[in-house]
Amino acid sequence: MKYIKGILGAGILILLDQLTKIWAQSVLQNNTPIEIIPNVFELHYLENRGAAFGILQDQTIFFVLLTSLVLCIIAFVYYKLPETARNRPLQITLVFLFGGAVGNLIDRVRLDYVIDFLYFKLIDFPIFNVADCYVTLSAVVLVILFLFYYKEEDLNFFTGSKKNGREH
Repeated sequence: MKYIKGILGAGILILLDQLTKIWAQSVLQNNTPIEIIPNVFELHYLENRGAAFGILQDQTIFFVLLTSLVLCIIAFVYYKLPETARNRPLQITLVFLFGGAVGNLIDRVRLDYVIDFLYFKLIDFPIFNVADCYVTLSAVVLVILFLFYYKEEDLNFFTGSKKNGREH
């Protein structure tokens, strides 16, 4: 059941990301930005051929390979993660991380760039998209989970160790 939930959840997240990018391309491309909150937040179309903050421009093959590796790691951890109520926050976070990575991977493979359109003008933050929100929020939640929620013994599923630290 956990796999069906994970696949369905990731599929919905990917669909939402792709629909927002299709909308942004059809409405915002070659048009002036749409101000949502004057001088604070606007919808501004950008074709991003790099990573966050525009680094590593035109390195599509590198990004596709790196993302594929990350997706394999996420899927493996999700597979190994026991289905318990305590692990549900990590499961959900992994689904969001997976959905965000796939959302941007689809753009890179299909278009050779990622469609970005969300812009916080007030702080001149780099333009981003919905998949970036999934990835960024997931990364923050992962840090919080590992710092404050999970203990070392909660993560023994990965190494195969028992709660007392001895091997099986």
